[in-house]
Amino acid sequence: MDSSDFTESMLDQLPMERFWDIPLYQWDGFWYRSYHLQATMALRSQYIARDDDIILASPMKTGTTWLKALCFSILQKDGNAARLNGETVGKTEEDDPRHIRDPLVDNHPAVYVQTLEVQSPRLFHTHLPYTALPDSIKTSNCKLVYITRNPKDTLVSMWHFFNKLRTPEQGPYPFEQAFESFINGVSHFGPFFDHVLQYWDQSLKSPNKILFLKYEDLKKDPKGEVKKLASFLGKPFNNEKEVEDVIWRCSLERLKNLEVNKNGIDPWVGMQNNAFFRSGIVGDWKNIMSKELSERLDQITRQKLKDSGLHLEI
Repeated sequence: MDSSDFTESMLDQLPMERFWDIPLYQWDGFWYRSYHLQATMALRSQYIARDDDIILASPMKTGTTWLKALCFSILQKDGNAARLNGETVGKTEEDDPRHIRDPLVDNHPAVYVQTLEVQSPRLFHTHLPYTALPDSIKTSNCKLVYITRNPKDTLVSMWHFFNKLRTPEQGPYPFEQAFESFINGVSHFGPFFDHVLQYWDQSLKSPNKILFLKYEDLKKDPKGEVKKLASFLGKPFNNEKEVEDVIWRCSLERLKNLEVNKNGIDPWVGMQNNAFFRSGIVGDWKNIMSKELSERLDQITRQKLKDSGLHLEI
């Protein structure tokens, strides 16, 4: 398929499978909804990266919203993010950072870190696999921050998320069916392991360009990981108080209890903001996944990551 000339009729030429009864189309080894694929084609032909662009990338349901909040807060802590998307960040006269007007109180993090597929300037996010990114992102001096998560929590989080789209009459999607689709690679922007390994391999080749993060590490050592993130973004902290402030502002407990995230609507996908905040617990898969399914996915994980040097918790 020509990346610069996508039409709906071209979908007929692509393999199609259903995930949560949603048709996904396979292109270049990965699975997309039709409108994501169309946007990807346009992006690849039209987007020109700037050297100061920051691209946040992730598989679905691996800590994306948390990463958006962290990166936005790090960039705006000294006023530099006031230029993002034309927004002006106002401050009070009080010295305590917790009294500074926090943009996250007014809007979901996605408002400030828009999706790459819709081509907003400067600070982006994408679920696209590395191979689908525009060449200018790969060849410019822009930076990428990638976050992933252990596959069992990823799948369970995805299951809860997509169940939000179902009616009470439909009830939850059968978890066993979701499991089979996931391990066969059929999920939004899947296969999961191919997605993760593409960015992992590139981060090993270009560590100054791609920072590879794990959700579990952020939970275990938030200070250490957030400091590493800030340094990578070229915005190191001046003191411990700044670090603690960013961690507090972006804590999942705080974000999910903000009024805008309890009642607002995501501007890009039209889902309620509260759908993006659930438990955030490492190991939550144990409440859903049977021992048999867990062992199957553990075996697949070990097989997929063999000799890669990457370890994901199982």
